[in-house]
Amino acid sequence: MSNESTGADIGLIGLAVMGQNLILNMDDHGFTVVAHNRTPSKLDDFLKGPAKGTRVIGAYSLEELVSKLSKPRKVMLMVRAGDVVEQFIERLIPLLAPGDIIIDGGNSNFQDSSRRVEMLKSKGLLFVGAGVSGGEEGARYGPSIMPGGEPSAWPSVKPILQSISAKTSSGEDCCDWVGEGGAGHFVKMVHNGIEYGDMQLISEAYHFMYQGLGMSHAEMKLTLDEWNKTELNSYLIEISAEILGVEDEDGSPLLTKILDAAGQKGTGKWTGINALELGVPLTLISESVFARCLSSLKEERIAAEAEFNKKTASIGCSDSKQREEWLIAIREAVLASKIISYAQGFMLMRDASDAHHWALNYGNVAMMWRGGCIIRSAFLGNIRDAYANDPEHVFLGMDPYFKDLLDQSIGGWRKVCAKSIEIGLPMPCMTSALTFLDGYTTARLPANMIQAQRDYFGAHTYERTDKQRGEFFHTNWTGQGGDTASTTYDV
Repeated sequence: MSNESTGADIGLIGLAVMGQNLILNMDDHGFTVVAHNRTPSKLDDFLKGPAKGTRVIGAYSLEELVSKLSKPRKVMLMVRAGDVVEQFIERLIPLLAPGDIIIDGGNSNFQDSSRRVEMLKSKGLLFVGAGVSGGEEGARYGPSIMPGGEPSAWPSVKPILQSISAKTSSGEDCCDWVGEGGAGHFVKMVHNGIEYGDMQLISEAYHFMYQGLGMSHAEMKLTLDEWNKTELNSYLIEISAEILGVEDEDGSPLLTKILDAAGQKGTGKWTGINALELGVPLTLISESVFARCLSSLKEERIAAEAEFNKKTASIGCSDSKQREEWLIAIREAVLASKIISYAQGFMLMRDASDAHHWALNYGNVAMMWRGGCIIRSAFLGNIRDAYANDPEHVFLGMDPYFKDLLDQSIGGWRKVCAKSIEIGLPMPCMTSALTFLDGYTTARLPANMIQAQRDYFGAHTYERTDKQRGEFFHTNWTGQGGDTASTTYDV
């Protein structure tokens, strides 16, 4: 930590809620921070307001900010991803000296971070792409931080980032070095994809209870409170229960007044795109993104409901015992689907790690997500244990703990998915997760028909079950196509 004679510990650019709270968090931990914002009045308001009485120093230009920092200078960007980050980096480059460090704490695309590492390295500067999760509360009191980029920068930024990060129940920092290049922002991207999936699963459970079982919001709140005492214990279940208990001014549940059109910032979409590029069947997270896209078509959905005279039937529970059986089943469906979501996310990280030579430590990733972040949940500790027992897990559902939960939950999961289809209740994530597991655990799928079709119309060849893998064949199906085959390749 610095004193005034040696300069401040770190500069932070961007005074939206995340930036302000990170600065106050750093100040709480004894670090001297220089704050800067493009709009001077916002800096004035911060210094006279939340930062009043702290060590925080204001800087009204980038030159002033850099001049107040100790060496190696560390400048953290908490600004909008994309062009704004690019502009600040370009403006900082001539002001910094070899060995100085730029940290991007926003939701940047991992490919941009990989490029920036190399670009800044060519100028003697170090770059860290640090995913930060936890929202405004996490930023203020301890977020999950996922730093990657230039490894030689880690010793200089480690004391600050680990000090301000969340802590597990055993006192571990929810921040550790992820890997080179864009590894940190890739892991944050997957985190956000899993977050999309978790949110959609809870929404589907809410829809099933509200529309299918006819439960009141008070009853659903009590149900989620109970779920939070089980393996489903998590931040998102906790806040969803709180949301169900909030009333509008007229005493009705506020949730019923909120328009059913979900927004998105893009990280979930990036997760799905990267899964497609790597050939990873990220079905649940991709469906959660499409569910948001579908929700945004509000006016079209209203017209289509009228055109099709769509009616969603209720389940019609005859007594409390029957409803309790359904609540057990829906809890099992959420739990099993959540396991699949995380398993798919870790499959994606594994393939990306191999493709980019990151050597990700999956147990450490689970530990970093154990506290501070939006997807923090009890069973992340079990994920860490799973990778401690077998660092080469190809599918998390094979771990004894998670396999046992899937085996216990499969009956209720199938029951809920089948009933939702029967009564016309959309449940894209729970059903896609179940279909994934059914596909993953089926030794022989009907893809042989697809390969035959491809060879029939395009001579794309196929492999045979009675021959070695890697040996390809072509059949002249019509007797007129000839024996010449197309080149065999996979995207």
